[in-house]
Amino acid sequence: MLDKLQEVEAKYSQIEARLAATETYADPNLVARLNREQAELQPIIETYRALGRAREDARQAQELMSDPEMKDLAQEEFRQARLEQERLEQELQLLLLPRDPDDHRNVVVEIRAGVGGEEAALFAHSLYRMYSMYAERQGWRTDVASLNETELGGVKEISFTIEGVDVFSRLKFESGVHRVQRVPETESGGRVHTSTVTVAVLPQREMADVKLNPADVEMQVFRSSGAGGQHVNKTSSAVRLIHKPTGMVVECQQERSQFQNRDKAMQILASRLYEQEQERVDSAFSAQRRSQIGSGMRNERIRTYNFPQGRLTDHRIGLTLYQLDNVMDGDLHVVINALVTADQAERLKANNS
Repeated sequence: MLDKLQEVEAKYSQIEARLAATETYADPNLVARLNREQAELQPIIETYRALGRAREDARQAQELMSDPEMKDLAQEEFRQARLEQERLEQELQLLLLPRDPDDHRNVVVEIRAGVGGEEAALFAHSLYRMYSMYAERQGWRTDVASLNETELGGVKEISFTIEGVDVFSRLKFESGVHRVQRVPETESGGRVHTSTVTVAVLPQREMADVKLNPADVEMQVFRSSGAGGQHVNKTSSAVRLIHKPTGMVVECQQERSQFQNRDKAMQILASRLYEQEQERVDSAFSAQRRSQIGSGMRNERIRTYNFPQGRLTDHRIGLTLYQLDNVMDGDLHVVINALVTADQAERLKANNS
């Protein structure tokens, strides 16, 4: 680990030197890249330097233990320094784990009602609300691209982006089937129904990341519409893109401008195509997904929300919480932190084996 830390510190020093050079700022893209690399390495460097201070504190305390008058105090300081040293060493082991190259990316989230009719659509809306409130707590920006609502306020499907710092690193474990057990608002008999909603979380891609022939994309325009949808207007500003080789369809109708809708739809299409291509050409990609706290595959049941008991269960890590109301109001920290910790433990185990 020491060799790796010395390499990281040398790289960090090089980045600092380049950012201090005036000629660097002639290239804004280079500056952005260096700032991003510096931000990624900074937690490691800060922890490494804190470890050095803890080791020095332990050394000084050990020297003082030879003084009879200082022995008791020095022993306590030595014990505290050693505990801090162990904590920092464990933290560094986690920080040095290979980072998912997509962790820093924004995301495209797609939620679709599954089994359960109107109740599934109502729960899809609840999940959208949950993720939106969580994003707000994180200081992230949520932007709806397309929305297909039901007359009762449910959501057949919704596609939206979330932009902020390291969004994918926090939300990548949300892909899969979410199951809800509750008495539907439309059910007068008081019976508990089980419904499902599918969530897909894709790292947001730019067109430059994907080989896309413009001739392969058919664009259709139509008027924004929908039960209660925003920006419903009389002009054909909504955009539907059809990728002819795959049959993939992306719609965007929430922006007022046709050009804005087209750009957003192209970005979502690029994200979908990139994900599809990765799964096709790299069999290890799917294996990697399966190794991450369950597969995250869209047909796998990952979580159950039991409203009569106020219980949330994440089946991948055996997590059970009786804080369902808080979670549905966007307090996802405890769930996501548990998933991230479990993922780190698995990767640490694999790294040390």
